[in-house]
Amino acid sequence: MAQQQENPGVQLGISGYHAVIEPDQFVPGTFQLVVDGTPQSHVDLERPDNLFFEYVQRIGHVIDLLDTPGKPITALHLGAGALTLPRYVEATRPGSRQQVLELERELIDLVREHLPWPKRAAIRVRYGDARETLGKLPAGMHGACDLIVVDIFSGGQTPAHVTSVEFYREVAKFLSPTGIIAVNVADGPGLAFARGQAATLGAVTENVAALAETQILKGRRFGNVVLVGSFAPLPMDFIPRLLAGGPHPAKAVQGTELRAFIGGARPATDADAVGSPLPDRGVFTFNRQGS
Repeated sequence: MAQQQENPGVQLGISGYHAVIEPDQFVPGTFQLVVDGTPQSHVDLERPDNLFFEYVQRIGHVIDLLDTPGKPITALHLGAGALTLPRYVEATRPGSRQQVLELERELIDLVREHLPWPKRAAIRVRYGDARETLGKLPAGMHGACDLIVVDIFSGGQTPAHVTSVEFYREVAKFLSPTGIIAVNVADGPGLAFARGQAATLGAVTENVAALAETQILKGRRFGNVVLVGSFAPLPMDFIPRLLAGGPHPAKAVQGTELRAFIGGARPATDADAVGSPLPDRGVFTFNRQGS
């Protein structure tokens, strides 16, 4: 009997977590990147425009609504995973210029070897802590990004230092006047962390919307909420078009409804910021999260 081949993996040098690339048993021909037992990314090498995780699909719809469909954009991704969204941008908007910030070099080496992205793609990866590395980006990028994706996780948790007003101010320096920041927020029942992050992003960009599966946005179970922020008012038809793209059932809040969603939550600062809550491992048995 032939010995079963182990899935490729690596011990990450900074966090110490184990990262592994696994074939998705439910979707033939696709792969998952799992870090410390938490699914982080899902990749379809043949169809990089085929997004799997719900929250990633929602960010994909945001990308689709930027300016003219198919037009190249300038994008900045904080947190790499398996580069699912940079691949999507390249597939749907060829010629886009993209920068990716990632803490773990070994993670990128693993992905580059086993899930390579197209050589034609103008994707540059920079290594280091996302907040520190922002200060090392070229000054010419200030005010130039059409899209900034914030999807930073250490295992199953977003670190506190990338959840504050001060952090989002640094991020917003790179946003164009009409650009959009999309933030992946993972939270549990009650959504205390997500409400605080909505208040925090709103303190910087003013115009914010929150999108998620209906039961998640009602605070009834653990899941991912996508926060969308911009200096410019979100187009009046922005939310209906996002919701129409699925996955369903979906809910979005902005304006008065968003203020009600935030309630008494206050913007987080460096002095009091906390990381996102750690999910119970059972969450991923039935509801796979990732980037």
